[in-house]
Amino acid sequence: MEGVRSMKYGLTAIFAGIFLSGCASTFLKVENPDVLRPDKEFERAVVIEVPEAEPGTEEALIATAPPAAEEKPAAPAKTVKGAKKTVPAKAAAEKTPAKASKKAVAPARREPDLEDDKGFQGRRPLKDPFWIGETVVHDVSYFKVSAGSLTMRVDPFAQVNGKKAYNLVTHIKTYDTFSKLVYGVDDKVVALLDFEQLIPRVFTMTVKESNQAREVRSFFDFEKNEANFWEKKITKKNGVEEKKMKWEILPYSQNVFSAAFYMRLFAWEDGKEYAFRVADDGENLVFKGKTLRREVLNTDLGPIKAVVVKPEIILKGNFKPIGDILIWLSDDDRKHILRIESKIKIGTLVSEIVELKPGKAP
Repeated sequence: MEGVRSMKYGLTAIFAGIFLSGCASTFLKVENPDVLRPDKEFERAVVIEVPEAEPGTEEALIATAPPAAEEKPAAPAKTVKGAKKTVPAKAAAEKTPAKASKKAVAPARREPDLEDDKGFQGRRPLKDPFWIGETVVHDVSYFKVSAGSLTMRVDPFAQVNGKKAYNLVTHIKTYDTFSKLVYGVDDKVVALLDFEQLIPRVFTMTVKESNQAREVRSFFDFEKNEANFWEKKITKKNGVEEKKMKWEILPYSQNVFSAAFYMRLFAWEDGKEYAFRVADDGENLVFKGKTLRREVLNTDLGPIKAVVVKPEIILKGNFKPIGDILIWLSDDDRKHILRIESKIKIGTLVSEIVELKPGKAP
């Protein structure tokens, strides 16, 4: 499944299985859904609170927190440490003399040095591109045949171990005809990104496809600079499988799903290269992207000014091939993903915007 890894870094990770995993006519039936229940280690490490879902919305994926909200004060010491790291820093700054306070407010540079700091004050963007209720829908086509839809949403804020987090949702679903004739996919990922530090705390993934069903949970513990990954999977070929991983990560690393949103924070000026860290599958990588050009993209919504970005991945200082991929971002403060084009071994995969709801400004 070489295609899966390459597509992952083209911000179309969830598409890969659609086209490269073979043919089937229906979704895999899971006789006992309990075998895919989230790992208890994850539930012990992470307390997630989300707003009550409005009628008709999809919130089941991240409803993995213990049911009793009042248990939150009794969370493990790890949770309390997580709160201490960011909150007292602000309080301490307020208690220091004015001169010291000025130095604290105006650091020499935004961390980490790898990342561009234009448009930021510390870790926070001067203009927040993530508006609650924002919904971007793409039509995904293969060999110019519509195969499915990609939806990227910003849902109401969540709390992860007591900290405010962006609730970023990605959902890929094949159309009925494609599911019956070729391959069926109904995959959903939620990335919970810390509001203040813009680092991923959690991602959860539910995979429902023709040849597999899968539940994935990941927790980035930046107190220990450690990534934790749990996966439970059922396939036609191998039955029930389970995978656990833990590895050391670098500060401010994104995961592959938060990266699609995180890249929208940068200015993407002409000819300038942008970079940030990504941790995935036991590896520490660097995402790099460069603006190739600015152009007007003709879409179903009409012409939209766009920035065309060419991404690449660096592993241990060396370029890691990910295929021929281009990403179109809206040329404004929001940097919506308008189009993704990826040439794979057989044909070209194209995902392009067909619907946009801007959401409510913060």
